[in-house]
Amino acid sequence: MGKIIAIANQKGGVGKTTTCINLCAALKEQGMRILLCDMDPQGNATSGMGIDKNKIATNMYNVLIDGVTAASVITKTPYGDVLPSNKILSGAGVELVMTQNREFVLKNVLESIRENYDFILVDCPPSLEMLTLNSLCAADTVLIPVQCEYFALEGLSDLMTTIRMIKKALNPQLDIEGVLLTMYDARTNFSSQVAAEIKKFFSTKVFSVSIPRNIRVAEAPSHGMPVTEYDKPSRGSLAYYELAKQLMKRNSL
Repeated sequence: MGKIIAIANQKGGVGKTTTCINLCAALKEQGMRILLCDMDPQGNATSGMGIDKNKIATNMYNVLIDGVTAASVITKTPYGDVLPSNKILSGAGVELVMTQNREFVLKNVLESIRENYDFILVDCPPSLEMLTLNSLCAADTVLIPVQCEYFALEGLSDLMTTIRMIKKALNPQLDIEGVLLTMYDARTNFSSQVAAEIKKFFSTKVFSVSIPRNIRVAEAPSHGMPVTEYDKPSRGSLAYYELAKQLMKRNSL
């Protein structure tokens, strides 16, 4: 039975989609059966996995709103399977409001295929909306990327409030998979200070590996591939491989 992990942070620009793509690819290379579920209408996770988001005939919108089966929409890539999305998905957030059991539509979708995978990674939009709510209600755990800067700490507080509310009212089993420090610059005292604050609050939930600022990580999406394929020896790539290993270890795999 696959574990569903929502990769979420209400603050944009923290490396959420980048983490989803590269963790997916790194886990696939470790022999894991992987599905990336793109719940962000920007579709960046879809294109980052090498799929032309403007040419896909059916996507997450059709699965959530039209009842199209997830299995028929899944696109296979060298880096893992993908439930793709594009800008059409933005309309689903509004339409889901009028749907019965609206918070659990994605959960029901993923339950039908989760046994085919070891991990299902859900890339959430950078805001609290119906698509994010569906993602958190479907998830077993949340992986939280946090950029090492001051304002990221404020966004983290908001996210924890959201998670507590969802855990209390909609998904009692929801737990924190881990907190991942991203865009870490070891040359600055400030990155170290932010990291220390986060570790003080989350303790062992913080992954011991952090994702460094790395130009190769930033370049890879423009080539339609994870950094683990674009430049395997790069610091960013090696960090994501280590993250994959730590995630597998936490889940006894």
